[in-house]
Amino acid sequence: MDNFKGQNILNLVKEFPNDDACKAYLSKIKWTDGFKCTKCGAEKGCEKSGFTYHCYRCNHVESATANTLFHKVKFGLQKAFLIVFEMTTTTKSLSSIQVGKRYGISQTTAWFFMQKVRVAMKSSHKYPLSEIVHVDEFVVGGKEDGKQGRSYDTKKTKAVIAVELTDKNKVKRVYVKAIDDYSAKSLTPIFEEHISTSAKIFTDKWRGYSPLKAKYNIEQKESKNGKNFKEMHIVIHQIKSWIRTVPTHVSKKHIQSYFDEFTFRINRSIFKETIFHKTIERMMKEMPIYQNQIIQKLNI
Repeated sequence: MDNFKGQNILNLVKEFPNDDACKAYLSKIKWTDGFKCTKCGAEKGCEKSGFTYHCYRCNHVESATANTLFHKVKFGLQKAFLIVFEMTTTTKSLSSIQVGKRYGISQTTAWFFMQKVRVAMKSSHKYPLSEIVHVDEFVVGGKEDGKQGRSYDTKKTKAVIAVELTDKNKVKRVYVKAIDDYSAKSLTPIFEEHISTSAKIFTDKWRGYSPLKAKYNIEQKESKNGKNFKEMHIVIHQIKSWIRTVPTHVSKKHIQSYFDEFTFRINRSIFKETIFHKTIERMMKEMPIYQNQIIQKLNI
């Protein structure tokens, strides 16, 4: 079975007409480098019916979905594949309400599964921005009455964005991180996690960036209402517009997962043909996450 490519949902359904076809695809990904028992570490076993593997040493039988983000998907793998496909190939993705109605599952079930997909969309931190990078902060939800500029007591969600541009001023890659405030301490993580010290970085004249000059090549200049950072502010506008289209309230407690989803798609916009397969691969490499873990992690 070849890796699925493309953005045609009819081709996806044709390729994966039922749950068994999806299991076969997952088993190929899981054991592409050979079998290794998760119980005892033995590497000798045999394939059994139902896309499982039987370990000769300890007799453990493992399914293709065990120890992955597809573990115990209750509404069927075909529906799970379709949800992953839509989240990765559409421009704005879907809300859990829409997904629930579209696939005949509850909104809660849809939301928790979509959170699992977003886990696989997190940055690997392997490819820092290394060329021309623009950095700025923004709030999700717009301005509040009587609060101008970088208001510390705003109830809106604060975030910092780093946009890498090509030599022709085209957006190349983007990272967004939720922050508590606009201090140098809060701004530092996006630099450490996503920006190379070799990058040429431009910010406005906010004092929070000054301490970072000791390590990073930062040039600060007047923003002029965003005119000096046109491409970056277009991306910020896209993020805000996308968040507003989500019918359910996106709380501060899990806004980062939505930022991860947005940047995952935009950073792979030139790889749309393979983005579905790559996401499935990532989900197969992640350990299972259960609802109580998501609730505890997000403190909701």
